[in-house]
Amino acid sequence: MQNLPDHLEHVISARSMQSLWDMHCAAMAQFGFTRLFFGMAIGRSRTSLGSRDDFLLLCTYHPEYIDAFINEGLYLHAPMVRWASTHYGATSWAWLHDSYDRLSPEEQRVVDFNKTFDLTAGYTVSFTEAGARGTAGIALLPDAGVTQAEADAIWARHSREILLINRVMYLKVLTLPFPNARKPLTNRQREALEWVGEGKTTQDISVIMGLTPATVEKHLRLARRALDVETTAQAVLKASLQNQIFRISA
Repeated sequence: MQNLPDHLEHVISARSMQSLWDMHCAAMAQFGFTRLFFGMAIGRSRTSLGSRDDFLLLCTYHPEYIDAFINEGLYLHAPMVRWASTHYGATSWAWLHDSYDRLSPEEQRVVDFNKTFDLTAGYTVSFTEAGARGTAGIALLPDAGVTQAEADAIWARHSREILLINRVMYLKVLTLPFPNARKPLTNRQREALEWVGEGKTTQDISVIMGLTPATVEKHLRLARRALDVETTAQAVLKASLQNQIFRISA
């Protein structure tokens, strides 16, 4: 890739998820990977990826594909999603074709569904920095009609650069507010949660913010509702994971 240092500097300076994504798509297109699907779940448990409302999805695929893949639950049986949630690094999609007969019927359905959108060749990258509560990965696909052998040849020549660019992009994602947060927190809700995260009591916060304790409780209650959690502790955790609190304004 030409001007890799310049690109990485622009990525580090990105102030919104959309500008970051646009830069990343342009960078990957230089290598021939023109169709991208990034996904991150921040509420993973041992048995689930968490609520779909808490996913961060950035994608260049057709909206019809996303609607079915996410809203109809196909992602729950997608072999590459399963791989990304249990492995780190990168893998070629060649193994999907080689092991098709050994996949479950539900997994085969996802592979067949992908074929209807010409999503048959590419690579999946999973990120080690997602942590115990999260999982994140990106699918990198070339134009329709490009074979897996051709995609493998691109990877053989440029894998080090591609992995570096994707990892820096992901590290930047971790610093930016979620663009699809269910309901963004107000400034007052954000401030109240930050003080709770600092260990302050409701009485302490009321003095600091110049509000009555009842008003502080109201802001915390509305923050819990916006974040769809039951406790204030959960609200602090989730808002922090979504980069809605403890962040420097652009």
